[in-house]
Amino acid sequence: MKQITLPLLVILLSLGLAPGQKPAPPKQVLHDFRVESGSGLPKLTATTRKSIISKVFPKYLSDANKCNPRLQGDLEASRKAGQIVPSIIDSATGSFTTAGQTQTAYIIAVSECNASHAENFGSDRIAIFSGQQLIADLDLDFKSSIERKTDLNGDGIDELLMTSGWMGQGTLILSASLLSFQNGKVQVIEDFETVLEDSCESGFPGAMRKASVLSLGNATPGKMPKLQQENYEAVCSNRKRWKFLSSGKMESNN
Repeated sequence: MKQITLPLLVILLSLGLAPGQKPAPPKQVLHDFRVESGSGLPKLTATTRKSIISKVFPKYLSDANKCNPRLQGDLEASRKAGQIVPSIIDSATGSFTTAGQTQTAYIIAVSECNASHAENFGSDRIAIFSGQQLIADLDLDFKSSIERKTDLNGDGIDELLMTSGWMGQGTLILSASLLSFQNGKVQVIEDFETVLEDSCESGFPGAMRKASVLSLGNATPGKMPKLQQENYEAVCSNRKRWKFLSSGKMESNN
């Protein structure tokens, strides 16, 4: 029988392992929302931006000052009337609708005229191009930022981890979903709901910062792996000292 030295035994016990038990392999992290990340606007020429937007929207405005202040109606009515001031805010290259094709996905803030705060100041869409051809134009349900491109089941078709954010009374809330774009529709593979809640600017007593770490569980070749969510919290005075909070969906205070 192999002897275990005292220092090794101390290490095993600190890890919660019995002698002879191997530690679990480290989890593969999909995204860590404890780490601040920011992607700049896509570097596109004015001509390219105009070409992309014109193929998505037959009618639109280039200046918000030209919006009709008397326009009444919902976001769809504004889009149909051309009362929008669209802009490209994010992009990614991959194979989003068909394996083996090089495509570019552009995230467009539609900015419908007179859209309210309750409407997140306008909708967001994804426009997928193959070369100069528009392949898909889909509503994103207010998701506006690409956090990561993946192909988790190895089928050659990429998914996007996307987020949407809201700010109110000094509290920032970020939600995330893993999306695919096959067959002309947006499919929600996993809705993680709230992945970041930062109330440190609110001035409220007990303000905290909570954030999720998304990771991949066991996977079978050709199938989507199980996705795991672990939540952490940090006090506002030390945002880098995180304490484990819970597993699963984050419990939001808002």
